[in-house]
Amino acid sequence: MRILFPLFILVLLITTACDKEGRDYYQVRFYQLADETQELRMDKYLKDAYIPALNRAGIEHIGVFKPVEEDTVSGNIIVVLIPFTSLEQLNALQGFLEKDPLYLENGRDYLDAAHDRPPFERFETILLKSFWLTPKYFIPNHSTPRSDQVYELRSYESATEKLHQRKVEMFNEGGEIALFSKLEFNAVFYGQVISGAHMPNLMYMTSFENMESNRKHWDAFRNHPDWLELKNLEKYANTVSHIDRWLLHPADYSGI
Repeated sequence: MRILFPLFILVLLITTACDKEGRDYYQVRFYQLADETQELRMDKYLKDAYIPALNRAGIEHIGVFKPVEEDTVSGNIIVVLIPFTSLEQLNALQGFLEKDPLYLENGRDYLDAAHDRPPFERFETILLKSFWLTPKYFIPNHSTPRSDQVYELRSYESATEKLHQRKVEMFNEGGEIALFSKLEFNAVFYGQVISGAHMPNLMYMTSFENMESNRKHWDAFRNHPDWLELKNLEKYANTVSHIDRWLLHPADYSGI
């Protein structure tokens, strides 16, 4: 017990110091759905209850996304992106929701769902901290209809924590983010996962006016001399062991 208390104080001090850096935290939720009925119920809950409640709590621009028609891998999912300014804001959210009468009323179908009629199958929650080079999220302003827009979410896993930190360095100091910016990938966020099921990993989201734009941007990236040089640097070798990729459309009520 003599050891645990000082460790707790140390963790608290580190967390507080990190929050003072002004870097965002992101919660990414993957809701697994069985059918269209669950999708409609989740849409109603998110649109009419959850997102308005988060807005009342001072949390804005909640992104809601669904797989594009061409995606035959992801299945029936809804991806929700919630930006937080600090861990304190995240920790205070549940208490706010429990005391918000509008949320409790408008979210009744979700909150009081029967065991044999759930609004989802399962959901996974991932917590990220933004990269130091991109401390705040970005809201793209595409001119195309939302049904055409493509938001690409990627997860890069590494075999070890040291290799993971090297990949994070590659994004920040190495110039990978700079190249994405140069090629106008309209990145929403870049973040290091601090709690999730596939650690060590990082995640980031880029956005495009349509699928054709997505393909053209990635072709330009892969063939760019900056990337050809960067990817062949010995210090960044073997930093990624697995990649997951989700191509998504924003929901019509998405805040991003």
